[in-house]
Amino acid sequence: MTQPDETTATTAVRRVVIAEDEALIRMDLAEMLGEEGYDVVGQAGDGRRAVELARELRPDLVVLDVKMPVLDGIAAAEVIAGERIAAVVILTAFSQRELVERARDAGAMAYLVKPFTRSDLVPAIEMALSRFAEVALLEQEVSDLQESLATRKAVERAKSVLQDQLGLSESDAFRWIQKTAMDLRLSMRQVAEGVVEHGPGTTGVR
Repeated sequence: MTQPDETTATTAVRRVVIAEDEALIRMDLAEMLGEEGYDVVGQAGDGRRAVELARELRPDLVVLDVKMPVLDGIAAAEVIAGERIAAVVILTAFSQRELVERARDAGAMAYLVKPFTRSDLVPAIEMALSRFAEVALLEQEVSDLQESLATRKAVERAKSVLQDQLGLSESDAFRWIQKTAMDLRLSMRQVAEGVVEHGPGTTGVR
């Protein structure tokens, strides 16, 4: 099977929709994203419009402020993530950090605490895109919803073990599980559960 050209895959311009009810923050964010090489294809001032734009434009990423009129960011994230449209990054004020867990439960893949800098922005976006891609791969492997959830939980636990024991990054830990599953002709859940139970050394793949 021919592998996709990795250079092409990594240099593809990521398309982004921004939803933030404060126009100045929205403009600053759009400018920052543009300067970092992202393509801001849509902007919204409320959550409902953000969902409409996400459905219409099918971006790679949607950045949502938590507190917005009409539909808040968490409710919008739930719809966008639930329909598997795009990765979601949530913007939250420092005082709203208790909302982060709710945002994660709604399907947000990463969050940024305002005020944030450019050096905070890119890692959060890349983490969200990476996690969204992981979820898509896991769901291709497992069609049953309950099984998919169990697989995702097992993989998350295994990634933590691999990060601690092998010093891998989060995305490298996921690739380790994926490669081991292919090499051993096992499901990713089987490999993940083996890593959690016995550690990474038992599979013989490093």
